[in-house]
Amino acid sequence: MPLPPRVPDLAALDLLLSVVELGSLGRAAQAHGISQPSASSRIRYLEQLVGLPVLERSTLGSRPTEAGALIAEWAGPVVESARRLGAGIDTLREQRDARLHVAASQTVAEYLLPRWLVALRARPATADTTVTLEAGNSAGVAEAVLAGRAGLGFIEGPRAPKGLESRPVAQDRLVVVVAPTHPWAGRGALAAEELAGARLIQREPGSGTRTSFERALGTLPAGPRPEPLLELSSTTAIKTAAAAGAGPAVLSSLAVSAELAAGTLKSPPVTGLDLRRTLRAVWPTGTRPAGPARDLYGIARHSGQGAAGGAGA
Repeated sequence: MPLPPRVPDLAALDLLLSVVELGSLGRAAQAHGISQPSASSRIRYLEQLVGLPVLERSTLGSRPTEAGALIAEWAGPVVESARRLGAGIDTLREQRDARLHVAASQTVAEYLLPRWLVALRARPATADTTVTLEAGNSAGVAEAVLAGRAGLGFIEGPRAPKGLESRPVAQDRLVVVVAPTHPWAGRGALAAEELAGARLIQREPGSGTRTSFERALGTLPAGPRPEPLLELSSTTAIKTAAAAGAGPAVLSSLAVSAELAAGTLKSPPVTGLDLRRTLRAVWPTGTRPAGPARDLYGIARHSGQGAAGGAGA
């Protein structure tokens, strides 16, 4: 039910109580951290709203009129209740800010999130926040956020699942990797059709890496696609299998940069296939990240693009 139209706002009532207590509009303005003209304007607003003068002003100060004294008496419990409400809200915010549960896909959890969490810890407001990480595939991340277990998620898929809003935080690129002894290792370029027809070591269904790769293949002419050579739920396991010569794999450039630099994996270039992808932060539709989740999202959005942009931009 809406309040009656002549009920003043809390700021005006609080100022009136201070004038009554301190005996001066100027001292009340100073106590509230506002200028005296601003305080006078607030009192005039209150008087116009109630339709009665509430203060008598003189060279000696200000004192309430009879109506002003009654309004101040009635306002006292209202303002005190508002202070208790504010204290309760602060307590709830402190409880919220004490913990942050994050869900992230494996690529983000292993190669981007650690530096984002270091930056979060460096901020005074979140230095003492306890962060819990739930790492999995992108489908599992979406489930955790939708179920309310995680306040913020990071996925690798091309779009957010139903019920989630998303914003880009970084760019990445999928690359083909093989053992140095694999026939593709010495290739100048690999045609998209040849890659599409090969049996690959892949992540499990629901993985953002696999979903992004299958979406890229969907731009090619329709045709039979072979079953995966192996399905592994760990990026590390896939890298190990590929380096051992089990077969080619498609992984995030972030995940294989060290192996490519060391020469334990080789990456033949692919023509005719766009393997760029966007990494996204997700949260429930109709909400916005708040507290530490908002801070972490901001860090990811600003530093994540720089971290991953070189790999896939």
